[in-house]
Amino acid sequence: MIAMAGTQGGGDSGGERETPGAPPRTRIHVVSDVHGNVRDLVRAGEGADALICLGDLVLFIDYADHSRGIFPDLFGTENTDRIVELRTARRYEEARALGARLWAGVDRGPAIEKAVRKQYAELFAAFPTPTYATYGNVDIPSLWSEYAGPGTTVLDGQRVEIAGRVFGFVGGGLRTPMRTPYEISDEEYAAKIEAVGEVDVLCTHIPPEVPELVYDTVARRFERGSRALLAAIRRTRPRYALFGHVHQPLARRMRIGATECVNVGHFAGTGKPWALEW
Repeated sequence: MIAMAGTQGGGDSGGERETPGAPPRTRIHVVSDVHGNVRDLVRAGEGADALICLGDLVLFIDYADHSRGIFPDLFGTENTDRIVELRTARRYEEARALGARLWAGVDRGPAIEKAVRKQYAELFAAFPTPTYATYGNVDIPSLWSEYAGPGTTVLDGQRVEIAGRVFGFVGGGLRTPMRTPYEISDEEYAAKIEAVGEVDVLCTHIPPEVPELVYDTVARRFERGSRALLAAIRRTRPRYALFGHVHQPLARRMRIGATECVNVGHFAGTGKPWALEW
């Protein structure tokens, strides 16, 4: 466990309210789905005692701007337009067939790794000290140890104490037709949730399996949430369950029993962290 001293909070943007005249407080900023947004990441920790990142650092395809990301850098905007069109229409087999044709003339592994390494070098350098981070479903965990500096603690199925509260972290996503890099089985994910146990704040990349939290209103589809996570929230009753993954959810926050469940936001689009104070 790592203990951290708090400092005077400067307001609230979604967490617990500050009482006027109260003693010094701890302020944590939380981001998820960074997707290459280095410009705002360098400022994400300003005014906070620590930054928490819930993953998805890498930008493969920007669904709002098809000219940005690893895929358009390799294959151009026109092919990216088509891939996005097929995926949005849930025509995954056609999307995979198009991808296979494009990748046929490219040494896929080295090309992706080179591009991801370039993004990771910039993104990890932008993290403030201290940062606590876990993986998203589009991340490549095997590379993180090379870029996480002394001020960044990477956790997955693990806990850390911050200013007297225990935070648990579970990274990655569950398997989908998208086949993103860090998708794992329901059983493996459930084992990580079990390993974390009872905590004050449960931090994951994906949300619990609740329709309002997993439905993306722009993509018009249900993303995969975790039933094991939902069961753990009901059983262990953390103060908060924080997550990202769904960029435009039907509900950004809701209470499940004693737990406030919060989608901390699509940082790539908003550039703003969610704040928690106590």
